[in-house]
Amino acid sequence: MVTEVRGFTDPQKEEYIKKKFRDEEQASRIISHIKTSRSLHIMCHIPVFCWITATVLEDELKTREGGQLPKTLTEMYIHFLVVQAKVKKVKYDGGAETDPHWSPESRKMIESLGKLAFDQLQKGNLIFYESDLTECGIDIRAASVYSGVFTQIFKEERGLYQDKVFCFIHLSVQEFLAALHAHLTFINSGLNLLEEQQTTSQRSETTESSVTHFYQSAVNKALQSPNGHLDLFLRFLLGLSLQTNQIFLRGLLTQTGSSSQTNQETVQYIKKKLNESLSSEKNINLFHCLNELNDRSLVEEIQEYLRSGRLSRYKLFPTQWSALVFILLSSEKDLDVFDLQKYSASEEALLRLLPVVKASNKALLSVPNLSETGCEGVSSVLRSQYSSLRELNLSINSLEDSGFKIFSAALESPHCRLETLRSDLVLISFHSFRKSTN
Repeated sequence: MVTEVRGFTDPQKEEYIKKKFRDEEQASRIISHIKTSRSLHIMCHIPVFCWITATVLEDELKTREGGQLPKTLTEMYIHFLVVQAKVKKVKYDGGAETDPHWSPESRKMIESLGKLAFDQLQKGNLIFYESDLTECGIDIRAASVYSGVFTQIFKEERGLYQDKVFCFIHLSVQEFLAALHAHLTFINSGLNLLEEQQTTSQRSETTESSVTHFYQSAVNKALQSPNGHLDLFLRFLLGLSLQTNQIFLRGLLTQTGSSSQTNQETVQYIKKKLNESLSSEKNINLFHCLNELNDRSLVEEIQEYLRSGRLSRYKLFPTQWSALVFILLSSEKDLDVFDLQKYSASEEALLRLLPVVKASNKALLSVPNLSETGCEGVSSVLRSQYSSLRELNLSINSLEDSGFKIFSAALESPHCRLETLRSDLVLISFHSFRKSTN
């Protein structure tokens, strides 16, 4: 049995915003802004992120004096942290909203929580115990204050045996604070927490080359993770490298780091990685990283090809195929019905775009000839328990017996959720196909 854990649908996102904001005009502005940023719109299927976004945008619309609203993930979490610091300043310290957000005490709190977040993320822990807090220099008696003051960030609960346990309100908050800790540590001391071994020179120097190496080592570390547990951490860390984002953390950051040249070198390094044979999930996260660095050149290039209808005329490089996958996976319209012929009726295109086939409800695959490799590719989608594909239209001029056997085995898989298979070679429902193969 497969259990699907689903978050907010698109209508539910809008319903949540409208319930939170009784002012229809304000709700409409927030919904419109979320839709302008595809990364925010996608993340808002997570209820907690939807709440964070609504909290930040509500504050921004009330207090901002011109300027842009947060569009990237890093911008949103930075503003969320600032909102919570303002709440602490006004509600607990008796200050005014116009006072500086960061007192020495609140700065120490965030630094301690950042260390806890980083250490436990490295270990893969989401729940922490008193001993974990002590290791990070957090006074156990002060832990309740942490969860009371920063109640929207950090929680104290009772475990199975009534032991005190602690956690962040969501894994993404832990990942953001972990990235902030790694960033602060490197900027303040030159220590690269993402490397196994440190040398004295690395600890004391923050030259241009060492800054570049810091971000490149973060990219490598995230790509080496077998389960992608550092993907969001990497997006936040790279987002924090932008000086435009660091401005909002003045008072928490005592000095800024990174330059436009360093950021450009990081962008080029990521593009180089996109040319390697990475999984589609890792490629997609690297495009999210480029988005956090405000580089959309690859995506815009492919979008221009799509708009002009010239895409099928070009032989795409691996980075361009990855950009196309990223664009299509970010599009609700393309995921309803995916038609391979719109892009290229070749087996190479089919194999490159399999992640899109897997995420689509219906796929129209027209390929003159499908080799055993192509059959295996399509069958891997059919066998996947995470596939959204329910209807497959397969148009092939010829198919070897081995291809039929591969498809038959895939359709018999307990994870196969295909309901209808239509083909020039076979036109039968999934259920009758199963009966004929028994």
